[in-house]
Amino acid sequence: MWLLDQWAERHITDAQRKGELDNLPGQGEPLILDDDSGIPEELRTGYRLLKNAGCLPPELEQRKEAMVLNDLLVEIRKDDERYPELSRRLSLMVLKLQQAGLSTDFLHGDYAVRLQHKINEE
Repeated sequence: MWLLDQWAERHITDAQRKGELDNLPGQGEPLILDDDSGIPEELRTGYRLLKNAGCLPPELEQRKEAMVLNDLLVEIRKDDERYPELSRRLSLMVLKLQQAGLSTDFLHGDYAVRLQHKINEE
């Protein structure tokens, strides 16, 4: 067990022993847990801390940046002076995402088209 996990468990046990966790709202109800099965076990605590702090893991930050760059490129003309730099940055971001083993299909609009078809079917 990692040091942070041990520290948290010790504080929880102490609070239970003192009765500080008695009669809390939601007591006895099932927890709604996030599915973190896709995150390696050794990274789960760190990712949870980042999530609770409002931060995204590096891979998702890169994905978000790629989406912003893609949207900017769609909105400006190819003869705009910013276009080559934005295009270069997007290409680099796509390469980083692919090296991390992440799909870049979200940049090509395929997902939106499939989602729209699915919605129309229902």
